[in-house]
Amino acid sequence: MKLKLSAAAALFSLLMPFTAHADLPGDRPAYRHALSNLHAARRSLQHRPGEIHVGINEDIAITDIDRAIGEVKKSAREDATNRDDGVGDDANLDRPGRLHHAVELLEKAHDDLNREESDPRAQALRRRALDHIDHAIDATRHAIRDIEHGR
Repeated sequence: MKLKLSAAAALFSLLMPFTAHADLPGDRPAYRHALSNLHAARRSLQHRPGEIHVGINEDIAITDIDRAIGEVKKSAREDATNRDDGVGDDANLDRPGRLHHAVELLEKAHDDLNREESDPRAQALRRRALDHIDHAIDATRHAIRDIEHGR
C-alpha cells in the first residue's frame, strides 16, 4: 500500500507542472488558432498592387482585426512574437474572393475564442476580442456589398 502511494505521489509530482501549465490561456490551442486565422484574414483584406480602390470598410475591418489580435495576445499572455503560420494564403483569389475568405477566417477565429473561459482576467479581454471580430465581420460584409453594387 505504501509503495502504491509513493508511486502515485511521484507520478503526481511529475505531472503537476504540466497540469498547472496547461491551464494558462496562452497554452490553449484555440488562442493560437484564432491568432493564425486573424492574421490570415488581415492579409486577405490588405490592399494589393494594382487595386485601384480599397473601401473604407476594409480599413475598418483591418483596424478591428488588429485590435482583436491585441486582445487575444493579452488574454493569452502571448509575447510579442508573431505565431502567424501563413494559414489562409489566398494570393490566387480576386478581391471579392479574398473578402469572402476573410469572413470565413474571422468566423473561425470567433468560434475558436467563443468557448468557456475560466480565467476571470482573460474573460473581459476575450469578450473585447470577440466584439472586435464581430465588427470586422460586419465591415467585411459591407465591403462585399459595396463591391457587388459597384461602389
